[in-house]
Amino acid sequence: MNDREKKLVEMVLAGKKEAFEPLVLPYRASLLNLAFRMTGNMEDAKEAAQETLMRAFKYLRRYEPERSFRNWIYGILVNEARKLRADRVNAPLSLETEAGTERALAANGPTPGDAHAARETRSQLMECLMALTAREKEIFLMRDIEELSIAEAAKALGTSSISVRVNLSRARKKMKEVILTRYPHLVEGIR
Repeated sequence: MNDREKKLVEMVLAGKKEAFEPLVLPYRASLLNLAFRMTGNMEDAKEAAQETLMRAFKYLRRYEPERSFRNWIYGILVNEARKLRADRVNAPLSLETEAGTERALAANGPTPGDAHAARETRSQLMECLMALTAREKEIFLMRDIEELSIAEAAKALGTSSISVRVNLSRARKKMKEVILTRYPHLVEGIR
């Protein structure tokens, strides 16, 4: 935890609720991105990210300052995304949800053609992620997408570094197999 975060945590715990916003602001976008990749749709991602922030505020007294704040809040997000997945495992996506996801993803796109290509690639990669177990997906996203270290991912997930390494290796192997089988055009020129 850096000095700025430490001071903001102390302020929130001392009753200055307004200090919470600057504490979590640097993490908002990455929380939403990770939640989207874990849940597969923007509606659930927003819900998981919002619930994460509410729980972080509610349980800030339990936060241990010697631990990374980023890892702590990511751990909360992982738990929230798991709960949502469990609650909605058999719930079909509605057209409204899919359209909302497309609008949210396209809102930041540079041109319609670029946005379409990016959506197509994103959709294909999301499909590839579906080949992973929930644990492999969590670890793959935290390590390779969010760029947490092995140790940071292990702490955020409440597991050992060895478990992270094993699951990450499996996840990378599965992703490679699925991409090469279904979408070889994604790796053309990269080999």
